[in-house]
Amino acid sequence: MNISAPAIARPVATTLLTFALLLAGALAYTQLPVAPLPQIDFPVISVGASLPGASPETMASAVATPLERQFGRIAGINQMTSSSQLGSTGITMQFDLNRNIDAAARDVQAAINASRGYLPADLPNNPTYRKINPADSPVIILQMTSEAMTQDQMYDVADSIMGQKLSQIEGVGQVFVWGSSQPAVRIEANPNLLNKLNIGLSALQTAVAGENVNQAKGALDDGQKTWMIRANDQLKKAKDYKPLIIAYRNGAPVRLSDVATVEDSYSNVNNAGSFNGKPSVLVVIFRQPAANIIATADRVIAALPFLRASLPPAIHLEIGLDRTTTVRASVDDVQRTLIISVILVVLVVFIFLRELRATMIPSVAVPLAIVGTFGVMYLCGYSLNNLSLMALTISTGFVVDDAIVVLENIMRHVEAGMPPYQAALVGAREIGFTVVSMSTSLIAVFIPILLMGGIVGRLFHEFAVTLSAAIAVSLVVSLTTTPMLCARFLKAHDAGGHGRLYRLSERGFYHLTHGYKVSLAWVLRHRRLILAVAIIMVFVNVFLYVIVPKGFFPQQDTGRLGGMVMGDQDLSFEAMKGKTNEFIRIVKSDPAVDNVMAFVGGNGAQNQGRMFVVLKPLKERKIGADQVIARLRPKTAHIHGATLFLQAVQVLQIGGPMWNAQ
Repeated sequence: MNISAPAIARPVATTLLTFALLLAGALAYTQLPVAPLPQIDFPVISVGASLPGASPETMASAVATPLERQFGRIAGINQMTSSSQLGSTGITMQFDLNRNIDAAARDVQAAINASRGYLPADLPNNPTYRKINPADSPVIILQMTSEAMTQDQMYDVADSIMGQKLSQIEGVGQVFVWGSSQPAVRIEANPNLLNKLNIGLSALQTAVAGENVNQAKGALDDGQKTWMIRANDQLKKAKDYKPLIIAYRNGAPVRLSDVATVEDSYSNVNNAGSFNGKPSVLVVIFRQPAANIIATADRVIAALPFLRASLPPAIHLEIGLDRTTTVRASVDDVQRTLIISVILVVLVVFIFLRELRATMIPSVAVPLAIVGTFGVMYLCGYSLNNLSLMALTISTGFVVDDAIVVLENIMRHVEAGMPPYQAALVGAREIGFTVVSMSTSLIAVFIPILLMGGIVGRLFHEFAVTLSAAIAVSLVVSLTTTPMLCARFLKAHDAGGHGRLYRLSERGFYHLTHGYKVSLAWVLRHRRLILAVAIIMVFVNVFLYVIVPKGFFPQQDTGRLGGMVMGDQDLSFEAMKGKTNEFIRIVKSDPAVDNVMAFVGGNGAQNQGRMFVVLKPLKERKIGADQVIARLRPKTAHIHGATLFLQAVQVLQIGGPMWNAQ
């Protein structure tokens, strides 16, 4: 049975199918999303809740415990941990790897709803949850600074204008605004005056809440006409609250301004952001799942002029962190490596075949197999990332084997004097089963990776499928396009033999072959010595395997550092801001640092802060991220009352603390 005979006998149909495969792969390449890593849903969910002013003990007993009781009834939870700070608590749940993350998220939401009756009544917002993904880091962080506007004013503009417009951009999933909070009216009651007037804090709260309502007022009707009663009962400024009557004592009204200080402020005063030491509001942008990270960032950058025109002139909007810089460099480097590997493979084929016509055939087959793989990746919902592109780079050496095996077997018959068409039929029939078995064995090597469980198995599943698809597409091309091209493009040798290039290089190949024969003969004469060397090499490899450093994922210098600022438990928010600003000054003074963004308080504890450090390009700083951290560590160690923990942000960082600030 000759599998390739129909393809050889029908060159037009084979050519059309080849072009169809090429066009389908090229079109799929333009549609594939770009990402640093495969899009993987790890069954890990983080839940956060905040209650401003509550102590860690209160958060643990009144908020975390009711939530944990409800979460404990969810099936498939492997591990659940919680951490409570001043005013906030966080719970992280890790589910079985075979648990569907969307179904787990629905169960978590149902548990949150069920626990609402057991949570404090004054909890400002329901607990929120988010799914954790290794690639779930911000695409871009925008920073807003102003010399004339306060942080709460910038926050109001960012939350009401920036957040909505950025969310409408294609590819943008979530937009968070850090660094301040919504404008609000703050009432600071005087307990001594309240005690003298025999007014409790609860009575004060009830009186204020009763006067600040927005309800239906009804209507007036005289039988002929109806008049709707309209009145604005909502109070938005401090001057509107001050004259409120909260009680009557000795026949006289007690107004709010008599027993409390009322001022315009914002809802959470323990919240501050900074950019290079200046007060700033940070706009953090996350991409949608499976969205092209580079295209999303380009759309956001293209929208910046329009966004600046929508902001007050006093606000300066700039890019604080662009994550796509390293992603672009990484993807471009892998693509360049892939192109170089294809060129090198073709050159090696040309050096050994020494015929231009014969070299053109694998030169077509190898890129065709790789481009055709893009179509399979698109159908599988994969992306262009470091692992899939690495699989394509590795596949270059595999896909060329099929084409060369078929080509050399056909060339053997052509050199024996057989016409190219007949040689293609005979050679393809002889080698067809070998090519199928060889490709099948190569694919079988990756079956353990396809069946591998755990986080590693999920992470490398796309790698194994992409590599197997490239081999399968190469098999189809080698059994159809390659023998058809051999039948049409190979040329029978005349009486003069090969061309001048072939004859000039023949002497070199003779010496190469002769040297191999001599060395092989020497090895066969010293079999015991060679066996001893092989055994020694096995033990050496085992020893090297034991001592070589091991890790889950290769460490990479992404040019970004993530930091956690931990203050003493009794440290006030203002003191924490001062400590954080001092850390910012030290880090920014390092010659390798470009920008420093920091975030203190918020939904986290008032004695905690987060820092995002953008390093200069590697060619400018000359040292790696770990060396920068080592250089900064002794400079920050002398600050008392607070500690800065810095770490290099990696491509794969599951649930890293630096992005869980919302």
